Amino acid sequence: MSSTSSLNVDSIASLNSIVTQINRYFATFIFIFGCVGNLLNILVLSQRSLRSNPCALLFYGSSIAGLISIIAGLTPRMLSGISTDLSDTVQWICKIRGFTLFTSRAIAFWLIMLATIDRWLLSCTDVRRRHFSTINNAIRGTVFVVLFSIIIHSQCLYCYEANLVNTPGKCFSNGMACRLINDMLFAVCAILIPLSVMTTFGLMTITNIRHSRNRIHSGQISTVRQSKSTTTRSKSSNKTDQRLLVMLLVQVILLALLTIPLSIEKIYSTLTSNEIKSRLRVTIENIIYNFVLLLTYLANGMQFYIYTLSGGSVFRKAFFNLMRLAGRTFIKWLRTILLCQIKFCN
Repeated sequence: MSSTSSLNVDSIASLNSIVTQINRYFATFIFIFGCVGNLLNILVLSQRSLRSNPCALLFYGSSIAGLISIIAGLTPRMLSGISTDLSDTVQWICKIRGFTLFTSRAIAFWLIMLATIDRWLLSCTDVRRRHFSTINNAIRGTVFVVLFSIIIHSQCLYCYEANLVNTPGKCFSNGMACRLINDMLFAVCAILIPLSVMTTFGLMTITNIRHSRNRIHSGQISTVRQSKSTTTRSKSSNKTDQRLLVMLLVQVILLALLTIPLSIEKIYSTLTSNEIKSRLRVTIENIIYNFVLLLTYLANGMQFYIYTLSGGSVFRKAFFNLMRLAGRTFIKWLRTILLCQIKFCN
């Protein structure tokens, strides 16, 4: 009996050490990976060549929300074991952190959902539907998503409390009712609804594109004359739209793989919260929770890399233009400093 107890104590200590290492090193990697990616994304998508595209505008807003989510969620985890996490002990910091984290994460996912709908509208053969794909509608959708996310996650300002025990974190939803509300809102509003809408409209977009190709092929047989300049503009626009669609579909698949596990874990944790669990089981569940939680931050930080790899020449061209502009600015700044030093020496 004593040997079994000693083995459990050693196992728990080893597993707790694993949790600390995951929070420190894996969280640090995701933080750097995500912050750099989102910052580059914001800079690239704000360029003039993409600024007039509603889908690019929604991606831009999603990148800002993803950056806020990563900073709010991962900074305390990286510092675990090095300094005290104030959100674990200070009530108002815990509430603001929980509210900011869940709100920004929901905004990031919902804006990608709106981008999927925008791609579907643009792929429709109905002209009236295509006219809904505008910058003004993208802005209206962004404002609605921000307000909606603030409203549904305002419960965090009441439910989240610090210094809790027997919960996945010291700063967590307190009480069964609060945990159920928070978990269901996260699973349904932040994950399942966006993913369902993305998948549905993504498939509808693919169907529309196939129909459009068939119509174009038929039109090419019956129509001989076509303006060269119109053809060039049409090809350029279609290329941009197709690349944005590919970027969108890749992102939807990865979002599903990286976010659904946390939804399942949170619901399981809440439903079994009244069960009597051994310390070993609690520790194992804590490892699983921390790992799947970090995967959701990875989902918030991967957009730039998806766009660079799957966005084709459209996104890469914008990125290289940004790099050239930054290089010219740096050279100009360096030249100014050197000229000032030469004048000062003379």
